[in-house]
Amino acid sequence: MNIFSQLSNEIQDEEFIDLLNTGSVRIERIVSKGHITPADKWYDQSEDEWVIVLEGKAEITFDNDEIVTLEKGDHLHIPAHKKHRVSWTDPKQLTIWLAVFFDVIETNH
Repeated sequence: MNIFSQLSNEIQDEEFIDLLNTGSVRIERIVSKGHITPADKWYDQSEDEWVIVLEGKAEITFDNDEIVTLEKGDHLHIPAHKKHRVSWTDPKQLTIWLAVFFDVIETNH
């Protein structure tokens, strides 16, 4: 499957498709077009997330009011339990994300 296949320029709802799920790592394609996280909702995930924008533009807002703007090729690591929300995606074009979710295993050496 090609990461850019089966895309429609007119989407009603944000699309989430698991590309790989091993139990310890999950890779997801997300497609947005003007979609945001509701203002009263925060993602508070139990796993780390690494995300890259493959096409389009977006903004992530953290609960400390930090805003990170992401454009094509920009990536971001979001540690587990760092509350965040998608505060903006470009309403004029698709924003295609690749998100990798994983658990960090700490070892003592």
